[in-house]
Amino acid sequence: MLFNTTYVDNEVTRKINSLLGKPYSFIKAIQMNGTGSHRMMIQEVSPHFRNVLNTNSDINYANIELRPKGIIFHINKGLQNYSWIIPYYKLIVFQSETLSIHANGMFIKLRRNQYIQKNNKFIAKVLALKEEFLNSNYGPQFNS
Repeated sequence: MLFNTTYVDNEVTRKINSLLGKPYSFIKAIQMNGTGSHRMMIQEVSPHFRNVLNTNSDINYANIELRPKGIIFHINKGLQNYSWIIPYYKLIVFQSETLSIHANGMFIKLRRNQYIQKNNKFIAKVLALKEEFLNSNYGPQFNS
């Protein structure tokens, strides 16, 4: 699901919290060594996301926020903010020439550059949390 999160909307916040859980507490975020990624450069997107990218600039940035049941992929377009909500059970990550995030038939490909290098540990953390979540909620056979 894609939401415009430029302004606080209690209904959108309620939907995000019901799908992904409430944000980690300050203490838990410190224990986890952070719950947000550094910014990353977007290289390519599925047609669904074309309207949320800057059209007058080649460079579009995004970052990822961890939640207990999934991730929020934040995209900035000028003064507007968009959030792509991805539960762990729908999240698929491919690492090749690009880092590719997929869910529900949509994707965002991120450039492999110095920004991705800074986020390697964070991406590993996302994948570990996904596996932990799936094993605890669906059993180990779900990941096979």
